Amino acid sequence: MATVIDLAFAGIAGQAELLRRGEVSARELAQLSLERIERLDGELNAFAAVYPERALREADRADARRRAGEDGPLLGVPLAVKDEIDLAGEVTSRGTGAFTAKAAADAEIVRRLGAAGMVVVGKTTMPELGLWPFTESITWGVTRNPWDLERTPGGSSGGSAAAVAAGIVPVALGADGAGSIRIPAACCGLFGLKPQTGRVTRNPHTDGAHWVCFGPLTRSVLDSALVLDAATGTPAFSAAAGRAPGRLRIARSDAFPPGTCGTLTAETRAALDDTEALLRGLGHEVVHRAVDMGLRDIPVIVGLMLRGIHDLVAETERPQRLERRTRALGCPGALISDTLLERMQAAEQRIAERVNRIFDDHDVVLTPMMSRPAVRAGVMEGRGAIATYNWETGWVPFNVLWNSTGQPAASVPAGFTADGLPLAVQLVGRADDEATLLSLSGQIEAERPWAHRRPPL
Repeated sequence: MATVIDLAFAGIAGQAELLRRGEVSARELAQLSLERIERLDGELNAFAAVYPERALREADRADARRRAGEDGPLLGVPLAVKDEIDLAGEVTSRGTGAFTAKAAADAEIVRRLGAAGMVVVGKTTMPELGLWPFTESITWGVTRNPWDLERTPGGSSGGSAAAVAAGIVPVALGADGAGSIRIPAACCGLFGLKPQTGRVTRNPHTDGAHWVCFGPLTRSVLDSALVLDAATGTPAFSAAAGRAPGRLRIARSDAFPPGTCGTLTAETRAALDDTEALLRGLGHEVVHRAVDMGLRDIPVIVGLMLRGIHDLVAETERPQRLERRTRALGCPGALISDTLLERMQAAEQRIAERVNRIFDDHDVVLTPMMSRPAVRAGVMEGRGAIATYNWETGWVPFNVLWNSTGQPAASVPAGFTADGLPLAVQLVGRADDEATLLSLSGQIEAERPWAHRRPPL
């Protein structure tokens, strides 16, 4: 029988096996998650809302299904949901007090995971409208990193990452519009995959930037694949996670994108070097090659981002409750007319076609995830929109391009700094090729395991 702490950190596959053997019930897992929220979340602030009655009700239903002979890798496993994804009867706050209406029904991804037997325990925190790579807001306060409470867990899915890293839940849903699954995964030592655009349903959240993708943050590659199987209705992802990738051609690109300015820390660069050496040792071909992105692309990508933020701000029910920084960032997008938007979207397609020519000769691109590990919480507190935007382009400039092009990209753990902060690298795949990323990430995990590491909470 696993100890309580082992159970908390067992991940989806581990908890599912214990459920299958009858060593633990879904109710006991839900109670464990709720107890850990009560004990740990005062320091972490990972949850915007907790639903004990719903969780225990769904857990009892999962136990009944199992007693009736049903089985499944997610049946009875706890789940947390980022607070930009609808839960029936609850306000989808998106990190702000500017929304007040309650959702009429669960979002489609929640419904599908519920049908697979997952048990929702709560909603996780995020920065206002998901705009920043840290998780802090005037509505929900500061969310902290389980590896170091003085550091951010990243953003915008920071509450989801903190909850999984702390062993509160084995999986939490996130949303990635410019790195918002991958950045918190990197900050918190987790695996985080941004799927191909459109792979995972966003219904009813179909408005706004097409860059946004829903996906899981988990302790292991297989755990993410199991959630994607249920979210998409296919077993292809878990099959890929357990399959050897074969010999791959990998392009390493560590240059900062045009228009950004930053420097990789020595430990971040060492993590990239170590990953390259590991890949070579596994038989893959690795070459250094720059991604074909130029200064002429920046106005298109930034313009589309600003128009998307403007539209998000326009959706709020009580915009006067928004932070001053949010309102300021929402203003420039008003200058982008629908006609100009269409021209920018056409230009974006041309950018994607050019950038993706790198995959004519390579199967995967390896880049840094961030220029440095998790930064201090509150580092940009009180700063304006322009100052915050300029600062973040020096820390996390390697992610947004792949939202624009739409293809899958993953944050893969790559060790720890001398003072115990997680390190990570980014793997980017061809369009519609999550399978190769999962296979390669699973191979890296087998050679360089990370899921056994636990934060010092």
